[in-house]
Amino acid sequence: MDRRKNILICPLEWGLGHAGRMIPLARELQQRNNNVITACGRAHQELFRRELPEASHIHFPGFRPGYSGIIPQYILLLFETPLLFYHIVTEHFRLKRIIRKHHIDIVISDNRFGLWNRKVKSIYVTHMPLIPLPERLRFLEWIGVLFHRFFIKRYSLCLIPDLPGKINLSGRLAHGLKLPSNVRYIGILSRFSGMTASGSAGFDYPHNTLVLSGPEPQRSILRKKLTNALHHGDTRTVVLEGKPGPETRTTENGKIISFNHLCTQEMRDVLVSSTSIITRSGYSSVMELVSLRCSAMLIPTPGQTEQEYLAEYLAAKGWFLTVPQRQIDRMITLPHPEPSWPCNITEESRKLLGKALDEILDQ
Repeated sequence: MDRRKNILICPLEWGLGHAGRMIPLARELQQRNNNVITACGRAHQELFRRELPEASHIHFPGFRPGYSGIIPQYILLLFETPLLFYHIVTEHFRLKRIIRKHHIDIVISDNRFGLWNRKVKSIYVTHMPLIPLPERLRFLEWIGVLFHRFFIKRYSLCLIPDLPGKINLSGRLAHGLKLPSNVRYIGILSRFSGMTASGSAGFDYPHNTLVLSGPEPQRSILRKKLTNALHHGDTRTVVLEGKPGPETRTTENGKIISFNHLCTQEMRDVLVSSTSIITRSGYSSVMELVSLRCSAMLIPTPGQTEQEYLAEYLAAKGWFLTVPQRQIDRMITLPHPEPSWPCNITEESRKLLGKALDEILDQ
């Protein structure tokens, strides 16, 4: 009989999305009788403690870039490249100590470049082997592809949370590229996969839902713009702040009802019963909405080229609508498309993930 494995899961610290998409992966590993240990900063740990009560948790924060309300994100990252490399090197050596101390068998790194080790099976997760740049700088994207490929090859396997064919969510971020031989597509990852309605009547009133995510100051800018636009409407708006803590806090201001955080089941109930949904076009948010077969109004974070590309790409498919943040003041109604979702996304994703986990856990 195979020994119970100790599996370390380390998500990127650029928002809760990277931690959220590790939850279904962790649950599958636990169901296969493995011991899951999460390694991240405090905000991510709060989410994991709620959703993975049987897991262990290590304080192991990663690189967190600076953000600006004016300067595009890709320019800030360029200036912070030396700091990024410092974190890559220091995390790589810190990982060695964690592996020895906790007897780790497998490391799963979500977009943290330095978390590979030759003595254990090391898995890298990313949805964007290609880092998109503005059109005028697109001729430089090959540099990012080579940079990313260098680190992907250090790992035993690279998992891409998407489907491999024409029906996919990531577009040119993970398709149409020459990828290393250790890359596997594993289907979409969603906390809501396999869930059904709770039967609770807690959110049975008509409501829009605003899902907040991402960094400050853009997070607060979006919240202010949207709550001002929706405050005087006839329909209540549920705001999911995305700030997990030991308790759920609720505040009401007229027709705006805010929750600091909801558990996965409650969040599912809010989303599927919504008249309309508004969210950033982060990749994890998109995967979760697709798993629920819910469309939304996508508002990319200004200057974040990945989100701007995804919003445009998915809107062109007819699956979502998108609007720039600067136009929100003029947005009064929230029309939604009625997308024709491919019926096999969930089933195909389940099969791909199962196959990948077989390979990861294989001695």
